[in-house]
Amino acid sequence: MSDLASHSLDKTIELFSEVEIERVREYWNSRPCNIRHSQKEIGTKEYFDEVEARKYFVEPHIPLFAQFEKWRGKRVLEIGCGIGTDTINFARAGALVTAVDVSDESLRIAKKRAEVFGLTDRITFYRANAETLSNTIPVFEYDLIYSFGVIHHTPHPENVIEQIKQYYAGSQTIIKIMVYNKISYKVFWLLLTEAKGKFWKLNNTIAQYSEAQTGCPVTYVYTKRTVQNLLRDFKINEIFVDHIFPYKISDYINYHYVKVWYFRILPKKLFRLLEKKFGWHLCATITMKNKEN
Repeated sequence: MSDLASHSLDKTIELFSEVEIERVREYWNSRPCNIRHSQKEIGTKEYFDEVEARKYFVEPHIPLFAQFEKWRGKRVLEIGCGIGTDTINFARAGALVTAVDVSDESLRIAKKRAEVFGLTDRITFYRANAETLSNTIPVFEYDLIYSFGVIHHTPHPENVIEQIKQYYAGSQTIIKIMVYNKISYKVFWLLLTEAKGKFWKLNNTIAQYSEAQTGCPVTYVYTKRTVQNLLRDFKINEIFVDHIFPYKISDYINYHYVKVWYFRILPKKLFRLLEKKFGWHLCATITMKNKEN
């Protein structure tokens, strides 16, 4: 890791490492991720269908990354299930899912979702701190360990990585994680608009505006190099970036998909190239290194 990248990461760790996990829980209890993806009554089939449709319309790379159908008959550990969109799709595809979240409110909605779709027999839910999973979740070997957009919101992501090792079944276990990408369009946009070019305030600004509801207490961002350091005990089989949000917020919150003018005039192929270079989501598929490595 370069000295500059190391210094930047050290400053970020200093900023977030003392945050109490209860603050993280309270934040996600106040507004679970994607909860406003539908205006239908929360807990109804119509609500969950709309949430899923909107999520995968805006983030179509998620089903491609998760490969839900691949895990039929397999055991999946999902760290940070939120309100259960991916959870349901793993179970619907035939996986046996252990779904974990720190937020009571998110879990309440996710459990209701499982009931609505008749999948309670395929999903076991736990409220747990991802940094201390083994204190709550029985240690068992899984075929897939999946965590999309979660690890970067806990004060000590390295502790989550250590916990993951306990649920690893060897070379047949695949781990898929998404963390936020520092070299991204969103970070550049936040630097210009919210931080007003004050790069020394950038870490705070990213956390403040990383989610739909402002004020997230912890948000780490990674480069490919720093995420490789986080995952140094693993073999990275694939790593890529994706996802630039192109829509006008004022229209999007009213369920209208109107692109910002400069994204409207950008050719689709050029936009995809931009996403692959400067996307907000840094996705990695990993396995444990062989002992001799």
